[in-house]
Amino acid sequence: MNVFDISLPIDANIPVWPGDPTVILRQVSSIDRGDDANVSQIKMSVHTGTHIDAPKHFINNGKTIGQIPLQKLIGDVLVVSIDDEVEVISEEVLQNHPQRSSFYKTSKILFKTRNSAYWRASQTTFREDYVGIDASGAAFVAQFDLDLIGIDYLSIAPFNDTTEPHLILLAKEIVLLEGIDLSNVEPGTYQLFCLPLNILTSEGAPARAILVNKDS
Repeated sequence: MNVFDISLPIDANIPVWPGDPTVILRQVSSIDRGDDANVSQIKMSVHTGTHIDAPKHFINNGKTIGQIPLQKLIGDVLVVSIDDEVEVISEEVLQNHPQRSSFYKTSKILFKTRNSAYWRASQTTFREDYVGIDASGAAFVAQFDLDLIGIDYLSIAPFNDTTEPHLILLAKEIVLLEGIDLSNVEPGTYQLFCLPLNILTSEGAPARAILVNKDS
């Protein structure tokens, strides 16, 4: 069985969304200092690294993390490869995509873009030129019966237009899985297991996400 960990490792150098707090990880007790156990403390945004957005992130009365059914986070997922030349995932890009017919046959889609190369290169600074889904692309995918959409950077939407794509997708109660690394994953169908921390009333939560190759 091939298992692909598509989660980003979290440390103090991980890029964060501009304005979000950087990761602070410190040891509050240490065996080397004479304590009985090693204990660490972490401070960070719930949108750090690999995480999910619940509707409440952009819709004030929307569902929280604790109200998302686990069924939306586990199951068959289609990994869709976007050409490295694509600057933004628009309706036109998706209409002409060779995997378009498969969109009707799945409830979960992960978009693999040139963003994954940034994680492979272990970049530590935020990039504003990442590839995201614009409003036209969001409206296009929102017509399908989807539980979840994921992308390989810290936001599903482009840096210069974050609000409308989020609103379109979250209004349909589509879970957004952001900050994944698909650099070692080929296009195709996998089993997704995405388990966010159960922060009941939060609008987002860090998650561990893995893919399992069904054909193995």
